[in-house]
Amino acid sequence: MTAQGIPVRGEPSSLVPNSLSASSPPTSSWQSPASSFGRPHHNRKTTGGFPKQLKPFATEDIKILLLENVNQTGINVLTEQGYQVECLKSSLPEDKLIEKIRDVHVLGIRSKTKLTAKVLSEAKSLVVVGCFCIGTNQVDLQYATNHGIAVFNSPFSNSRSVAELVIGEIITLARQLGDRSLEMHRGTWNKVSSKCWEVRGKTLGIVGYGHIGSQLCVMAEAMGMSVLYYDIVNLMALGTARQVPSLEALLGASDFVTLHVPELPETSGMISAPQFEQMKNGSYLINASRGHVVDIPELVNAMRTGKVAGAALDVYPNEPAGNGDYFMNNLNPWAEDLRNLKNVILTPHIGGSTEEAQSAIGVEVAEALVRYVNEGTTLGAVNMPEVILRSLTLDEPNSVRVIYIHHNIPGVLRKGTHKLLYSNECRLSLPVNEVLGDHNVDKQMTDSRGEIAYLMADISSVNQGEIKDLFEALESLSSRIMTRVLY
Repeated sequence: MTAQGIPVRGEPSSLVPNSLSASSPPTSSWQSPASSFGRPHHNRKTTGGFPKQLKPFATEDIKILLLENVNQTGINVLTEQGYQVECLKSSLPEDKLIEKIRDVHVLGIRSKTKLTAKVLSEAKSLVVVGCFCIGTNQVDLQYATNHGIAVFNSPFSNSRSVAELVIGEIITLARQLGDRSLEMHRGTWNKVSSKCWEVRGKTLGIVGYGHIGSQLCVMAEAMGMSVLYYDIVNLMALGTARQVPSLEALLGASDFVTLHVPELPETSGMISAPQFEQMKNGSYLINASRGHVVDIPELVNAMRTGKVAGAALDVYPNEPAGNGDYFMNNLNPWAEDLRNLKNVILTPHIGGSTEEAQSAIGVEVAEALVRYVNEGTTLGAVNMPEVILRSLTLDEPNSVRVIYIHHNIPGVLRKGTHKLLYSNECRLSLPVNEVLGDHNVDKQMTDSRGEIAYLMADISSVNQGEIKDLFEALESLSSRIMTRVLY
């Protein structure tokens, strides 16, 4: 435990009480960002007084590190809380990253920073990671989960930006605008209509009908395109779009194929030689999802044979950590072959790189981090059970909120002998509710997700002297991963 009341993994802990400043109370309600589908829309309002702003430790001692040029909107949200915020414009190599995050409580990153188990193991004070982007594959989620580190992302704030990019690429490929523009820049006038098409009446096949795919569907239909989509789950179609039962069925019927899937073992190389053979002759491929989804050497072959008439790629298996002349064969061995192809649009992972998207992402992720640090709310966390309680109010001055992240073992909440998840040792442990039972528990919620469980409880009539005892009692339980006490 640090002097500021932050638990340090692997070390004995004690909690030093801190005074609570309640100057300007926050708003009495908050809601999760709107979603087109999938996630319920939440509203939580306090009752009976202004909400009390909880802090786990003195606000000036909360250390936050933001990497990769996080948008100013997110920085503003965090600095307004009184946190110590340090911002860097780029990612860091592993050795410098390890040195930098040793005493950081909150870490904000984008897609370039790699949070491996080795890196996270050095971050002894880390409580939460905010990914200011859609993907979280740059974080070792299993390690983070096993050590009680919550991870948040922005699953849909840049969806419109990516969808608009894809629409632009569909038209650009159909009219060969990229090649004509390069020719004009070289001084060559080449007015042709051969193999240039309108997109009206063509079929767009969307692989992955999530936040981006569904928005893209609406925009494509507005331009007169027919839309097919393939997803591993049954999803309601928007407009006149139609879900097909297999990827093969989609590839064989689509003039344009666009990919919007996460990076998973089952999506790695999902478009390779067999899939290119299944595509229509002279069709087009767009990938703005993840770099390993497309087998690029096979794409090069398919374009050389004329099977694929054009392609747009925004993501790649290996991407440089910063801007510069890096897209060469030493980064990806096929880079030169890809650059020399006709009617290929290559962009440097800019699908979500608009002012609007980055501003929205900054606010969304930063507010999620504030809620987690100040209230313990896990709504939107990618690796924790989603637990939320209404805010404590100023009418409850002697109440504290207990956050207990623990192994999901039967009997944790009641007395018994528990076998530890990562040990062969068995030992007698007090049940969690027996520890809390010495106090008046006003409200309590718990949920589990795989091997981890998350308990949140509000306890009243707790004086400052009892907080340390309560914390240490929970820390001593065998099921404990991380304990936080907010007051």
